[in-house]
Amino acid sequence: MAGGKVQKKRQQHLQGGIPFEKSKGQHILKNPMLVDTIVQKAGVQPTDVVLEIGPGTGNLTRKLLDAAKSVVAVELDPRMVLELNRRFHATPHASRLKARDVLKCDLPYFDICVANIPYQISSPLTFKLLSHRPVFRCAVIMFQREFAMRLVANPGDNLYCRLSVNVQLLARVSHLLKVGRNNFRPPPKVDSSVVRIEPRRPLPPVNFKEWDGLVRLCFNRKNKTLGSIFKQKSVLALLEKNYKTLQSLQLSQNLHVEEDKKASDDVAVLADMVEDLSMEINDGRDEEDMEMEEEDLAGGGGEGSSFKEKIMGILQQGDFAEKRASKLTQVDFLYLLSLFNKAGIHFS
Repeated sequence: MAGGKVQKKRQQHLQGGIPFEKSKGQHILKNPMLVDTIVQKAGVQPTDVVLEIGPGTGNLTRKLLDAAKSVVAVELDPRMVLELNRRFHATPHASRLKARDVLKCDLPYFDICVANIPYQISSPLTFKLLSHRPVFRCAVIMFQREFAMRLVANPGDNLYCRLSVNVQLLARVSHLLKVGRNNFRPPPKVDSSVVRIEPRRPLPPVNFKEWDGLVRLCFNRKNKTLGSIFKQKSVLALLEKNYKTLQSLQLSQNLHVEEDKKASDDVAVLADMVEDLSMEINDGRDEEDMEMEEEDLAGGGGEGSSFKEKIMGILQQGDFAEKRASKLTQVDFLYLLSLFNKAGIHFS
């Protein structure tokens, strides 16, 4: 346009001239020393089948192919799938690489997973991997720093949350190394961390629907005492409804056992974790509303008061009434769930 300035949209490009799509979280790992470290930390053996998620243009893929029996590269962007096939075509690695569009395939068998993923899929991908069968040996994954620190957080840590509890129930999680944003092209807005995830074998004998219901409830206000949380009218009403429903159905013990067995195999029920990063940062909000609910309930009587006493008795039996979710371990939650279930109180 004459007399005016034409604004040119700056684009970062991948190898081969493919433009980045930041909406897909495309940040290519460019530091070769870091690539070598990730492969070494993964402990890849010559007999291993490696699943690589988010291979980009193949910088990490090439190192994995040098170390593993074969690599299955799963990628969201079909342009990257073409780029990978083009890069390794007519090389000694070509027969040992299978590049697939993640939207068009189920996860295959693999021994180890190595991933540099778009951060917006961190939670669903973590639980998709942990629900995969047969169980893999380990996963070494690049996450956004804060998400990684939530995964490895311990009871009492500020970032300890429902995500921490659920993942650590299913796997041993360890922080391997910090990765600065300048190790990527283009650099993301946040720093990253590499985490190692090793699924537990066998899994704890727990009904995961029940587990998730309890943990979700406790972490809704993780710094409130469990006594305060379970005195809320909304909580008591939900639990009493479940209690009465199960009582009226008069399910046999055998049916309960079979239901628990089926649910214990369904790890995917824990996958709804997307809201954790936003839900638990403002943990102190609506405290006044909670206190008002407790005050309203204190004046009640009759059947509702009797059920409240039942719940408080369970908490006191396990010495949980004055404890907080932010300080409880997986063992604590398993014990608390067993106390509720033995009393006929269920969360699903």
